[in-house]
Amino acid sequence: MNVSSLHCRLMSNLYRTFLHLILICQVPASCSKEELNNLDQNGILVPGDILIGAVMPIHVGSLSSMATYHEKPLPDICTMFLAEFYQHFQALRFALEEINGNPTLLPNKTLGFYVYDSCAALRREIEGTLWILTGKSQAIPNYSCREKPPLTAIIGHSKSTYSILMISYYSTSSLLSDRAFFPSFFRTVPSDAFQFRGLAKLVLHFKWTWVGLIATNDDYGNEAIKTINEEIIKGEACVAYTLYITSNLVSRTTTNIVNIIKESSANVVIAISVGAYLAPILEEMLKQNVTGKNFVASEAWSISNFLLLSKYSPLLSGTIGFAFQSSEIPGFQEYLNSINPITTPGKQWVQMLWEETFEESLKSIHNGYNDVSKLRSSYNIYTAVHVIATALHDLSQCHLSNGTLFSDECSDIGYFKPHQLLHYFKNVRVKLSNNREIFFDKDGNPPAVYDIVNWQPGPDGSIKHVKVGSYDTLNSSGDVFSLNINSVWWGTGNQETPRSVCSQSCPVGFKKLVKRGEPVCCFQCVPCAQGEVSNQTDSIECWKCPWDMWPNSARNKCFLKLTEFLSYEDPLGLILAAVSAFSSMVPMSIFRLFFQYKSTPIVRANNYSVSCILLVSLSFCFLCALAFIGYPQPEKCLLRQAAFGLVFTLCVSCILAKTVIVVFAFMATKPGSSLKKWTTPRVPYMIITICTFIQLTLCVFWLTIFPPFLQFNIEAKPGIIIVECNENSQFAFWCMLGYLGILASVSFTVAFLARRLPDNFNEAKLITFSMLAFLSVWVYFIPASLSAQGKYTVAMEIFAILTSSWALVFCMFLPKCFIILFRPDMNSREKLMGK
Repeated sequence: MNVSSLHCRLMSNLYRTFLHLILICQVPASCSKEELNNLDQNGILVPGDILIGAVMPIHVGSLSSMATYHEKPLPDICTMFLAEFYQHFQALRFALEEINGNPTLLPNKTLGFYVYDSCAALRREIEGTLWILTGKSQAIPNYSCREKPPLTAIIGHSKSTYSILMISYYSTSSLLSDRAFFPSFFRTVPSDAFQFRGLAKLVLHFKWTWVGLIATNDDYGNEAIKTINEEIIKGEACVAYTLYITSNLVSRTTTNIVNIIKESSANVVIAISVGAYLAPILEEMLKQNVTGKNFVASEAWSISNFLLLSKYSPLLSGTIGFAFQSSEIPGFQEYLNSINPITTPGKQWVQMLWEETFEESLKSIHNGYNDVSKLRSSYNIYTAVHVIATALHDLSQCHLSNGTLFSDECSDIGYFKPHQLLHYFKNVRVKLSNNREIFFDKDGNPPAVYDIVNWQPGPDGSIKHVKVGSYDTLNSSGDVFSLNINSVWWGTGNQETPRSVCSQSCPVGFKKLVKRGEPVCCFQCVPCAQGEVSNQTDSIECWKCPWDMWPNSARNKCFLKLTEFLSYEDPLGLILAAVSAFSSMVPMSIFRLFFQYKSTPIVRANNYSVSCILLVSLSFCFLCALAFIGYPQPEKCLLRQAAFGLVFTLCVSCILAKTVIVVFAFMATKPGSSLKKWTTPRVPYMIITICTFIQLTLCVFWLTIFPPFLQFNIEAKPGIIIVECNENSQFAFWCMLGYLGILASVSFTVAFLARRLPDNFNEAKLITFSMLAFLSVWVYFIPASLSAQGKYTVAMEIFAILTSSWALVFCMFLPKCFIILFRPDMNSREKLMGK
């Protein structure tokens, strides 16, 4: 507790003490036997061994004189007798007679009572309480002329003090739960705090996330707005507007309130008010033809007969709200119908009842007096009497359910102090006729149970209150709501539960995105991002699928991604594999042809051995394309690029060797040339070995330091796993290709320079065209491979391998094969040496 709060409480208690001292000093206190019997005409005393006081309205409305502050004001005059309130008095009598006739509850003791008619006026409630406490018609604050019988407690509306126990059957203010100010106050109705939390939960139960809130501008309304706002926000709902109703509603204020209700998109309005304050707003809503709004009623007007007019039916039909729990009292109907106007206490009240029923038999009429179908206040009074009697019985027995108490809590039932009975009140447990058990929490509140009532239209256009469920905070099943949804009548026309949301619900596959500057209930639905799903409506976020899964088109669940690689089952892979296999046989066929005609001049003139190496390497070039087709296993990934580089390096090295030998051979024919020593048969093999060894060295370093590996690429194509080989080092890969390009460029340059050397069959021209075609293919491969994705990148490389290999076969060997097969006359020494 903070210092300021403690200071306020100390000052409050100090002021109360000073007030009591002043009243004691100013008011003379003297008692006489005559005065004890001088009862006020508005009060009733029924003697007994122990007395219970009750302050309750029998009338409503009173006429008060104007206060002049010069003379004592005249007593208030009660105006309108209500049979329904007279039933409350009879519930008190019935409970007392039931207890007095029970041999197991307070045996040998008779309970009597004081009852005072408050006329539902605060001044008369205070007067009645002091009258009962004083024990005489002149109320003396903090003084009692009654020694015997003892007064146990007062049932009514008033607040409590330390001097007497108070138990209320109608006071619901949560302020009365403050035990520092009201330590001896109890009630048989739930605190408003339970009601307001329950109303908020009712709104959330129907998934109304955008509601309006109107309340009276007093403690009742302010507490309601505070509590309901907290609970609604806790439930991730929002209040669209908060409006206050004043007791003196002027036309302009009412119009403004209705304009806000009309223009708001909230279709549900929680109204915390009494019926009289709500009526002007309903009149204005009828005037402006406001429709489509569903009210949630607080206990103060949920069963109000004041608003049961046919003209309000279009507005209030479908209203749902809380009311005090209703129950039945066995035998109470017969008791009400059998009262005797002569022997019943309070003869003037009985006479008023008789005049209201026109002296008809009570059994033949049905009004607020003998309607026991839904007892609320009467049952609360009945409960309060049984609580008092049970606490007195426990005091007389000097025990509780948990064992014997100390002597300070024990006393003679005829002489006890308030604090002794207070101890038993705090621990009392009473089994009621409806099989519910009532007890009090640390703040003096009973278990919170409410009826859920629904306003339904009748066939004649009127409205009736129908119980459709209950709200029970102690429900053993854990569900506080027991609601028969099929019996609820809504004003929507199609009997569907009305919707009240700021934004429509987001379907699966979407998430909520709160609009800037607006409540969290006002949002827009945005689809889940690529690779994300949401499988709940109104999801606040989307979830990423596992790496090997992908959302479906609705983005509400994940399924396994498709895997992509250039397989033999794929038409493209099958075609490339067939072309590769067929192409590999062409060089071997040429090799066989050369072997068959190896002694002919055209074969011998083109370096038969190097040509054979070239043909074998070309066959391997075609076959190495097969390493790129099929599932890229780790062994394939490690070796396929290196094998491709080495085989092609061997091919280009052979062509370079042939080119260099041609140049050296012609230049060595000049007198005194030093190049004769480079025209020996070993030179081509040296060139081939050195060039291939350099490439082999590069590949060994690449495979050792940055070995290629199998990779599952999930970034290139959404929803597809590309199974591919990662070269691990792009630098090493392009060094390999770059070295191959250098060899081809050197071969092209040397062959181009030697194209005009004299010979009838100079290979320089063929080498020039073959290297030009080779270089062109691989130059175009670079941008094509960078733009392709997945299996098409592999297909592009295979296409480059096959195309460049065919370029070499076509340019280098097709002319020779043509001469061997179709122009044998040109395959002679004379023709070759013709120039």
